[in-house]
Amino acid sequence: MDSFLEFIKSIPWWGWVLIVLVLIAIKDIFFSKTHTILHNFPIVGHIRYMLESIGPELRQYIVANNREELPFNRIERGWIYASAKNENNYEGFGTDRDIYEPNYIFVNNAMLPYKLKKGHPNVNDPYFLPCAKVMGEGRRQKPYRPASVINVSAMSFGSLSARAVESLNRGCGFASAYHNTGEGGLSPYHKTGSDVIFHFGTGYFGVRDGKGGFSMEKMIQLVNDNPQVRAIEVKLSQGAKPGKGGVLPGSKITAEIAEIRHVPMGKDVISPPSHTAFEGIEGLIDFVEDIAEATGLPVGIKSAVGKLEDWKKLAEIMEETGKGPDFITVDGGEGGTGAAPPSFADHVALPWIFGFAEVYQIFKKHSLCDRIVFIGSGKLGFPARAVMAFSMGVDCINVAREAMLSIGCIQAQQCHNNTCPSGVATQNKWLQRGINIDDKSVRTHFYFKNFRKEFLEMTHACGYEHPCQLTMDDVEITLGDRNLMKNLAQTFTYVKTSVPFESMQSLQDSPYLGGNYHRKEEKKHVKDMKKKNKVRY
Repeated sequence: MDSFLEFIKSIPWWGWVLIVLVLIAIKDIFFSKTHTILHNFPIVGHIRYMLESIGPELRQYIVANNREELPFNRIERGWIYASAKNENNYEGFGTDRDIYEPNYIFVNNAMLPYKLKKGHPNVNDPYFLPCAKVMGEGRRQKPYRPASVINVSAMSFGSLSARAVESLNRGCGFASAYHNTGEGGLSPYHKTGSDVIFHFGTGYFGVRDGKGGFSMEKMIQLVNDNPQVRAIEVKLSQGAKPGKGGVLPGSKITAEIAEIRHVPMGKDVISPPSHTAFEGIEGLIDFVEDIAEATGLPVGIKSAVGKLEDWKKLAEIMEETGKGPDFITVDGGEGGTGAAPPSFADHVALPWIFGFAEVYQIFKKHSLCDRIVFIGSGKLGFPARAVMAFSMGVDCINVAREAMLSIGCIQAQQCHNNTCPSGVATQNKWLQRGINIDDKSVRTHFYFKNFRKEFLEMTHACGYEHPCQLTMDDVEITLGDRNLMKNLAQTFTYVKTSVPFESMQSLQDSPYLGGNYHRKEEKKHVKDMKKKNKVRY
């Protein structure tokens, strides 16, 4: 035995390397039944699979140019990162975009921009930019005016980590924005500072009875127990996978998730493709009205856009009865944070710009645009795209992936694997620990505020005080070689309905203004956060 041990000790390190390689080669040649490459090219074949596994990272950081990556290229991500850190987000030496490419956006500036007068709210606060419309005004007991035109879109706790959700919620509180819960229910991490829009889908998580159906009693209790809930959103479909349900495996249901979603431990939970609480468009309208009557809150719907028959029927009934949703969130078919089969994410539902144009025209035809707050969701988290969206009729925008980027997402596209390296879209406790909530919440806050400042500056450049005044003549889009370029009105063959607007001061004085908009307290809190964390912004 001693001689054997001595022999083992006498083998040099390179000898052990050879032994391991020989064992791998034997395994590849004689035991690999499923990998042809490993069988035919033992040892070397492993290098191929290793390079394939890190291919996205190699392309992202070494191969791809600044404007090449999707869904967000390096320049777009860089602008969000810089804005979130409150660093220089400018670019020098002119644009590197191909300004002649199809669908390129041109904003028509005025010869003389809008001039802020002494005492104007934006003189002392260049970030103040609330929604020009009020959700449920004249119709609901508790109307709501969002204090920010940019807010966090529906992303559930469960899809995002607890630390990510809390970072976003605190940041929204600092920036006076609202935070949409997503359909995973109202978690403790949604209760740390901001206004909340409670969102639910076909699984009715958080307002679910023992049989998996909708419970009005739980909805009333949730609203009464949580005054930060300012509106309710019924999800009909989402851009990532419209018309497709989902399964929450029992193995992923923790005690915390079970309590928040009102689901049993250890059992798979099915979210069907369609709702069980109502039937048809008439049933949807009655459902919305019942919730609004029971809670007193504005109630809206969220949907991706495809066939238009039901949208037309919805508008017709709303015009006839005066009932229906107070706000409508149009989600783009580009896909988003929700994991989905490529066939759905790539092909089902219209992209946001086409879907919104179709829906807006339907409600304009029935003279309903004045009473509906339109919310856009689909890669609109950049000021130029926001100008386009507001020119088309949007009143607010929701951002999801852009908000994730502001708290450290690196676009690893591992959201569906529970292996997100930045800790944003994973339930892995170790990976989550990398998120410093105090730091990331301030970054969320700065992204929203710097977005609003730049968006407002573009609005002033066009000669207006508020983005709601933008018209479809203010933005042009390239269509290709034949027509070269047309404005939005010519492109989509409608004209936006004018939004009633008096002044920014009237919005600031509105009794329905949300967001706990107290500027002195906000500035002091952010200053304290900087000092506490010793972070340079």
